[in-house]
Amino acid sequence: MTAERFLHSIDGISTFAGKAAAWLILGLMGLVCAEVFKRYMLNMPTAWIFDASNMLYGTLFMLCGAYTLAQNGHVRGDFLYSSMKPRTQASLDLVLYIVFFLPGIAALVYAGWDYAGDSWRIREHSNVTANGPPVYHFKAMIPLAGALLLLQGIAEIARAAICLKTGVWPSRLKDVSEIDVVEEQLALSEHVDDETRRNAIAHAQDIEENARQRGMGTETQK
Repeated sequence: MTAERFLHSIDGISTFAGKAAAWLILGLMGLVCAEVFKRYMLNMPTAWIFDASNMLYGTLFMLCGAYTLAQNGHVRGDFLYSSMKPRTQASLDLVLYIVFFLPGIAALVYAGWDYAGDSWRIREHSNVTANGPPVYHFKAMIPLAGALLLLQGIAEIARAAICLKTGVWPSRLKDVSEIDVVEEQLALSEHVDDETRRNAIAHAQDIEENARQRGMGTETQK
């Protein structure tokens, strides 16, 4: 297996987990809408919906962490990082991942495993509201999310090591971007001619590519 296939395989696992977790937003939306209807139209609020919505959002937030890391989407001090050369970026990433990321996420997995295990043993229920729903299945997401982050972190360390050696950042497994949405919207428009549509899509692609290059410490030349 080549280095690129190894990195893209881990990216694929993180992307699958993130996209699967994204479906939880539909359940969260349904719960909120149902609660608003019951509370304000029927005057019958449901206490457990508060706990359930917290668990759905928390699961979504945790499981999408590795996906966001795979897409290089986490917030960083870009005004400093983008001005560095790729090898300098890679050196900084290696230090930060090894010194801070790995110990922190490993501790999350270790502590989360015990935390979730205790919750499963006692079949824990929420004490935030009366007759709260079970929370042990939700707490099991903590070590799972940590394990996914740890796996993706290994891929990021490998990326930094490769960049340190070659001076070029390895490619990432691409996912749907905002440009795809722009292209789809323009394709459905009846008020935009073909030439204007092509120019708009090309301009949007240039903006996205320039932003991506700045994040990697390089600039596209026109």
